[in-house]
Amino acid sequence: MAPSIIPVETSQHLPVSTTVVIIGGGIIGLTAALTLAERNIPVVVLEKGRIACEQSSRNLGWIRKTNRHAEDIPLAQAADRLWAEMPERVGSDVGYRQSGIMFVARTDAQMSVYENWSNSVQHLSLDSRLLSPHEISDMVPGNRSDWTGGIFTPSDGRAEPTLASSAIAKAAIAKGAVIVENCAVRTLSTSQGKVDGVVTEKGEIRCDQVLLAGGMWSRRFLGNHGVSLPTLPLISSVLRTKPMEGPTDIAVGAPDFSFRKHRDGGFIITQRGALDAPLTLDHLRVGMHYMKSLRAQRNLLRIGLNKHFFKDLALPRRWSATQRSPFERVRTIDPAANQTLNNEALNNLKAAWPAFEQAEIEQTWAGMIDITPDSNPVIGSVDKLPGLTVATGFSGHGFGTSPAAGELAADLLSGNPPVIDPMPYRFDRFS
Repeated sequence: MAPSIIPVETSQHLPVSTTVVIIGGGIIGLTAALTLAERNIPVVVLEKGRIACEQSSRNLGWIRKTNRHAEDIPLAQAADRLWAEMPERVGSDVGYRQSGIMFVARTDAQMSVYENWSNSVQHLSLDSRLLSPHEISDMVPGNRSDWTGGIFTPSDGRAEPTLASSAIAKAAIAKGAVIVENCAVRTLSTSQGKVDGVVTEKGEIRCDQVLLAGGMWSRRFLGNHGVSLPTLPLISSVLRTKPMEGPTDIAVGAPDFSFRKHRDGGFIITQRGALDAPLTLDHLRVGMHYMKSLRAQRNLLRIGLNKHFFKDLALPRRWSATQRSPFERVRTIDPAANQTLNNEALNNLKAAWPAFEQAEIEQTWAGMIDITPDSNPVIGSVDKLPGLTVATGFSGHGFGTSPAAGELAADLLSGNPPVIDPMPYRFDRFS
């Protein structure tokens, strides 16, 4: 059963016009809306289902710089600052704790990945440091694995996905944003070659600009307008334990499990060494973009031809403004948790830290992640559709950078100086 966010009272009224329409009520769209509302720019968020009902409420809640591509770290650094300011900004606790993140290695080959990454980001003056096996045992007591070493970043942290999106949405509404749920956007409307509105299942809204923050659905939405965005799906399965005594408040990632403290005293756990990779028609269409990453990560993927293929195939790829869209047919992507992977994760964790032998499972769920070929998001304009900006393809780490990613999108929409250099995220890099 998927986690539930704190309910938010949204609008039942669809405005006739606004300045910016945001397609997608996940945390990226909501942070962009909050930023625009704070700047007194009229904004309407349209969500096909309920806000944060997909990956924004199902992710692990990690906020990290560690192991990101060097060009992606400035966004994560900006996000650290904005997460720290978030409770005061929204008037509510979002669960943000700068408790640090540690990654541990069993082999020299795994350790060399952390060493190489550390060397590659020396110019960024991060507080990350390599760890010896003894240091790992001191920082996370009770370990009985023979770790080769690890890496630790004290300024990394966590927040609670079930708190953050609703708090941000409420704050955006209080500052003038309009959020409409159960209102799928079918198509963009254009005039003289420029986007000037959207057509929804409930009617049309005129606007000056549109931000597409549709997560897993962005590729299909753009495809209907003749624009190809290469993203493919992966499914992450997660479990949460009942409250228990754990070894640390530090979030820990090992080759075949990860864990972090939940606000209720339990732990969020996943099989970090395995993700379900359901085959779809898009693998034939854009799969060549992924050959490099497939060679590097093939052992992490549990590739399968299953019901996801047929469900995806049944959804249309072309439709008009008067036709029922795929987003009305499937309001929420809700994959079943892979209990085999969850059991693997918990058993591997118990073997490493026996304190988890007392763990009782409270909840399990899964979420579908949209992965780009380079695992970096796309945040920028679409040349083929003037007036459209996208913020999508966050590849499983959008929650952590969401305050900065939403602000960057808002900067691009409003003409403000960008919070960080947007060049690494430009849409045309896949051309």
